[in-house]
Amino acid sequence: MVARKRTTLSMQAFRAAITNGSSLFTDHRLDERSSWARRFRDLIALHTIDLGGDENLSEAEKALVRRSSMLTLQLELMESRFAANDGEATAHQLKLYQTTSNTLRRLLESLGLQRRAKDITPPSVDAYLRGQRLEATE
Repeated sequence: MVARKRTTLSMQAFRAAITNGSSLFTDHRLDERSSWARRFRDLIALHTIDLGGDENLSEAEKALVRRSSMLTLQLELMESRFAANDGEATAHQLKLYQTTSNTLRRLLESLGLQRRAKDITPPSVDAYLRGQRLEATE
């Protein structure tokens, strides 16, 4: 009798790559190592941190974070093109920039423009005092 290898499946195996965080995009042919993909990933992470971390976001908020991150990236790319052209932009480019900026502002207002404070209160007074002593000796 041949022994069978036991496989354990996690929920990650049943979820979409975007949902479980293993991919930025549904098209797996896209290179996620490109500079713009790295910046997109960074923006998502930074917005998520500002909103109190992934565990504090609803799925709707996560969707808004993705959209606002992409709009931020697109605005940055437009700004680079403007800079490469000595700051010049056509009327159409300026209208697109303005529309995108306003859409981004509305998304960020929906998420909350302020940073949410993360609770860093020590678990006890003793832990706080131990931390103070460690800082003083360094």
